[in-house]
Amino acid sequence: MSQSASDLTDRDLAGAGQNRRYGLHGIKALFFDLDNTLIDTVSASRAAIAEVIRILQYEYHYTEREADMVCERFQAKLSKECFDPSKISITNLRIQHWEGAIQEVKGGTANQKLARECYFLWKTTRLEHLTLTKETRKILRGLKKVAPLLLLTNGDTETQREKIEACACQEFFDAIVVGGEQKEEKPSPSIFLHCCELLGVQAEDCVMIGDSLDTDIQGGLNAGLKATIWINKTGIVPKETSPIPHYTISSLLDLPGLLVQ
Repeated sequence: MSQSASDLTDRDLAGAGQNRRYGLHGIKALFFDLDNTLIDTVSASRAAIAEVIRILQYEYHYTEREADMVCERFQAKLSKECFDPSKISITNLRIQHWEGAIQEVKGGTANQKLARECYFLWKTTRLEHLTLTKETRKILRGLKKVAPLLLLTNGDTETQREKIEACACQEFFDAIVVGGEQKEEKPSPSIFLHCCELLGVQAEDCVMIGDSLDTDIQGGLNAGLKATIWINKTGIVPKETSPIPHYTISSLLDLPGLLVQ
């Protein structure tokens, strides 16, 4: 019978090699992704967009279609975002995203005032919805008793640090590494090796847990980690060219059962 994360002991983790394919014994550190691994960024973003649509419709009298189109244009710009902190702040860049989206849909001159309002409403609402569930806290608390935990997240410093503050996850981690503060982000091996140095461990003794095949899993493989664990919440079928994780689970809640069976 699987133990809960809060019941894990050093002996349990050291002997957790029940999965015969690779064996998870001898783990000396666990690396966790943040977005859509520990916190539900997708749902938080959806709630934030819904709030912007509401004010565009009811305060600025946009039609439903216009409000939807503005938000769709913003999200498209966000998904293609190229951020250079030496040239512009993340705040000004994302205000520009909103400004461009509004102008593309409504025409006329740029409306920076409304763009700023949309940005800060979107940002604030999203942060308000970024929380660690009770179950996630319990799992992290239990795992921290038996191995060092490190948070490894891609993204610019301001955005990711704000998310970390919002979900109040700092207490669970021995170290926190933000990609935007390093020379290279995931999936580059260098950032994983930096994490190993911070904890004083070897790559072959570490495990990466995350939801992205392209960054978390590929990066863990590139760095030669002991194992990679992919959280596939939606049950998607990977492309044939996608990196192959050592393990796949459907939820973070399955992690203790994988480590200790």
